[in-house]
Formats: sequence, structure tokens, C-alpha cells
Amino acid sequence: MQTEEIRRYFLGLQDNIVSKLEILDGNAFRSDAWTRPQGGGGISKLIEKGNLLERGGVNFSHVFGDRLPPSASANRPEIAGRQFEAMGVSLVLHPRNPYVPTVHMNVRFFAATKSNATPVWWFGGGMDLTPYYGFEEDCIHFHAVCKQALSPFGQEVYPDYKAWCDRYFYLKHRSEPRGIGGVFFDDLSAPDFATCFALTRSVGDHFLEAYAPIVARRRDNRYGERERDFQAYRRGRYVEFNLVYDRGTLFGLQSGGRTESILMSLPPVVRWRYDWSPEPGSSEARLYDIFLTGKDWI
Repeated sequence: MQTEEIRRYFLGLQDNIVSKLEILDGNAFRSDAWTRPQGGGGISKLIEKGNLLERGGVNFSHVFGDRLPPSASANRPEIAGRQFEAMGVSLVLHPRNPYVPTVHMNVRFFAATKSNATPVWWFGGGMDLTPYYGFEEDCIHFHAVCKQALSPFGQEVYPDYKAWCDRYFYLKHRSEPRGIGGVFFDDLSAPDFATCFALTRSVGDHFLEAYAPIVARRRDNRYGERERDFQAYRRGRYVEFNLVYDRGTLFGLQSGGRTESILMSLPPVVRWRYDWSPEPGSSEARLYDIFLTGKDWI
């Protein structure tokens, strides 16, 4: 396994995305290097109170240790207790303007080793979009780029990973999707290392193409307190998913990662209301009626 090649790619991807986001926002990201006492560390790049981004983080981490955390072996109990190495890039962007959607992307690599046993490795990742006020053309564009990223690897890959994303980013206790989805994959180790790494790179390399045009279309939309209030309410769903279901958050906390970096995905302003629902026929209701439905966009 060419782990140094993977590391170089992830660091380059982080730098490339941050450079583009700094141009879009007009402000620089703060960069924090951190170390993990049990082994490894990372680089967290964060912006808060920017022109475009109320909070945004693009994190690289590379950690290793003597025993896999429970979240990493939940789907593969036979490798529980092995030594491990994990690295990846994870980003979450929370724009200030409610008409610009929140977005998440990550690409990652895991390896589990044991003396006198064949190493077990896999890739995972994906990207998904969480609008507050939906626009069909944005959803179509985002999914079209996701499909473009995966098409070289087989025509069945995008539909499979799109459905996987819809299943994964679903709040069971709310019976609703977190957003309009995208693509998601995990435990990818077939047909071979080169193909899996190439697919993972393609997802990472297509992120800016999927998201930047949506930012350009929506960042100057006028908004007021009503839109900001609804944005804060819907952000609560993001918090609930990340703290209750997200495997990456669980892995980071269980493996002793840097808490500030792990929880940078949470939005800075959030509101919860008791038993609230939008007014029928309103633009807020339209989000539920048209966009949070798990539909096929292309």
C-alpha cells in the first residue's frame, strides 16, 4: 500500500480547496497543526465570520494506534483489536447567506494490521449538499458533477453511491433526510488498490466543481431575519446527525483525535423549537415538500 502517496494527495487536496475558498471568501483560513499523543496528528484549517462563510473547516488528519476504535470495526468485527492507520480530508462549510447551502465532503483511507495476517485496507468518502432554500438547478448541478466523478468507474457506481448517501444521511428519529444528498461510499477495497484510490481522488477533485458554481449563483441573494431564523432551525438537524449518527465524528472522538477539529463541523448559530412546522405553501415548506424527499435529480 502506497500510504505516503495517499498522504501527499490528501495534503495537496486540502491546500487546493482552501486556496479556492480563500478567494471566494476574501479572507484567509487559520491553520493549526496538532499532534495526537497516541500517534499521528493533523492540520486543521478554519475560517469564522468570513464574508461568505460563517464557519468553514477543511481538515487533514493522519493517526495511528495499537487498537482500532469500535466505530471503525463495527462493520468488520473480525478485525477488532488490530493496529490501525487512518488518514483523510474532511470539510464542512456553513455559509452566512441562507440561500447558499451547507456542504460536506470527505475522503479517507483506513488500514488495519496484525502480525502474521494479511493487512485489511479500505477507502471511503463522498459529498452531500444541505440547502435551506432549495433550487432545482443547484441540485441537478451538484448531482451531475457527482455522477461525472464516478462515471469512469462504471455506470452503476453513481446510482449505488447516491442511494447509499440517501440512506446514510438520514435522521431516523426525524424520519427525514439531512439534505438533498450526493454520493457516499465506505469499506471500498475492490477491485484493487489502484482503482479504489483513483475513485477516491476523483471524488475529492470534483468537489470544487460541484460546489463553487452554486456559491456564485446564490451568494448575493438578499435575505432577512426570517431566512436566517429558518437557517438556524435547520442547522439543528445538522448538529443532531453529526452527534448521533456520523461515523467520522464517532471515530475521531473514540480514537483520541483533537476535539476542536472534530467538532468544527458544527454550525456557529443554531436554534431548536418545540413542535414547529412551516406554514403550508411557504418557501420554507417547499424545502420539505420538494427537496427533502430523496428524489433522483438527474
